[in-house]
Parts: sequence; structure tokens; C-alpha cells
Amino acid sequence: MRTEIPQSLSYLLDAIVGHPSLTTVNLSDNAFGPTAQAPLIKFLSSHLPLEHLFLANNGLGPEAGGNIANALATLGTKKGTEHRPLKTLVCGRNRLGDASMDTWARCFYVNRELTTVRMPQNGIRPEGVAVILKDGIVHDTKLEILDLQDNTFTLRGALALADILPSLTKLKDLGVGDCLLSARGGVVVAEALKRGENEGLQVLRLQYNEIHAVGAKGFLSAVKLGLPNLKMIEMNGNNYSEDDEVVEDFRSLFLQRGFGEIDELDDMEEVSDEEEEEEEEEEEEEEEEGVGSAEGAIHALNEETKEEEEQDVAPEQDAEADALADLLKKTSI
Repeated sequence: MRTEIPQSLSYLLDAIVGHPSLTTVNLSDNAFGPTAQAPLIKFLSSHLPLEHLFLANNGLGPEAGGNIANALATLGTKKGTEHRPLKTLVCGRNRLGDASMDTWARCFYVNRELTTVRMPQNGIRPEGVAVILKDGIVHDTKLEILDLQDNTFTLRGALALADILPSLTKLKDLGVGDCLLSARGGVVVAEALKRGENEGLQVLRLQYNEIHAVGAKGFLSAVKLGLPNLKMIEMNGNNYSEDDEVVEDFRSLFLQRGFGEIDELDDMEEVSDEEEEEEEEEEEEEEEEGVGSAEGAIHALNEETKEEEEQDVAPEQDAEADALADLLKKTSI
């Protein structure tokens, strides 16, 4: 019964809380929903040995998700220097949305020793993405894996990511696939990576982001100049042909290095002539405004973001997640 889940969790978590050897807790893929948050909050705010938490696909929602984030912030405060810090935080497919991003930003701010953060497919929109990146994740300077795939960035989120990348010098795996970076957002992120502050990056996931050939060339330049250790770049599902010259340039570069590869480009979508003309017009406007450097471009794009990028983006539809939510409304599971 749905009403039995909190009691069951209490029995389990009360029995193991504080166990000195229990550093990893994996509660993923259980249909907790918001009704089971009380025992989770009690445990997560008190289990000081916790170092690795896996809490994905639990149907939490924004309110319960925010309360979980607050509990983890409390845990980080309690740990102090006497206990090993939280290293791994996985909370994907939980419909966190934007409403809980302030509390998640505080969670990341307090727990600054994180090396792995995975929060894919949470319905986070550009404003929320910017909050957790610029107010939270930027402080996790030891971060090695960052996975925010299948959330919605647009240009605003891309700008926020570009702003914090120089702080994440330990990054090895960056996942922003299926995030609607947009053509211009792709260019901005590529410019940030080109600076060489993330030279340890080994995996870059950029698939299904509406990146055009110009953006792809920007990432090629970034790989040449700033990513000497890149082993895999995922670019499938973007808006240029798999026969484009830039694809062969990628392969030639990796061949020359003796390592690295680009994923199979079997689902590419070329831009139409009309879309290409619109892009050229935007570039002409930027030239007229005197945008010549990466910093200038980012500044100009910041000024235009509110007007151009605040468009409604439908949340991702997920049949399994919808079924889970429906089940939680019933009296039994």
C-alpha cells in the first residue's frame, strides 16, 4: 500500500543510520514519491558516513526534491571536517523542475567536495539551470563528472555553463546532450572550452542540441586548442550533415593524435536555406554591434537573452515517469 512506503523506509533507514561503514546508499528506481520524503529527509540529514548517494527515478517532484536537497545541505554542515565529505550525488529522473533549484544550489554550495553530479531528465528549464550552475556547481571545483542531459538550457543555460567552466578544472566527463543548447549556445560553450581551462576533459556529450556547422567548427577548434585529452565527443542529432567537412576534420584530428573518436552520426538534420539565412542575419547584426571576441559575444548575448530566449519549451514527455506518477495517486502499488 502507498501508506506503507514511509513506514517501510523508516524501518530500513532507522536500522542503518550512522553505521560507520555504510558510505554508499543506492535507493534508485523505487516508487517513493513525495509521500515518502519524511524518513528520507531524516536519514539524509543525519547519516554522517554518507559519501555516495544514488537517488534516481523515485518520483520525488519539486517540493520533495527541494526538501531532499535541504537535508543534504544540513548533512554537509554537520559533517564539518570530522567526517569524509559527500563525493557522489545522483538524482536524475525525479521531476525536480525549476522550483527546487535554489535549494539544490545551496546543497552544491555546502557540499563542495563532490566529484560526481548526475541530474539528467529533471525538467529543469533555463532559469533553473542557470541557478544551479552559477550559484551551486561553480563551487564544486573538484568535480570530475557533470551530467545534466535532457534538461532545457537554450542560450541562457549555455551562457551560465560557459561562465562556470573555467572553475571546473578537474572535469573529465561533461554531459549536456539533448539540452537544446541552440546554435548560438553551442558557439558560446565551444568558446569557453577553447580557453584550455578544462584540458583534462575526456568525454563531451553534445548530441541533439540543434548545434549548426558553425558551432561544430567551434568545438573542433576547442578540441584542437583546449581539449588535448578528449577521447570521445558525441555530436549525433545536430543540425549539419554527417558529410560536412567538419566531421572529417574531427576524425583526422583524432587519427593524428592516435586516440579519440566521434560518435556515429546517423541522425543528423541539415538546416534549411531559410534557417541559414536567419543565422546569417543574426551574425550580421552582431558584427554591426561590434561583437568580435568570445567575451564580447557572451556580453552581447547576455543582453539579448531575456528577449530572444524566453520562449516556452514543452517539458519532456516520459511515459514511464507519467505511469509512476499515476501509480502514486492510487491506494496501492
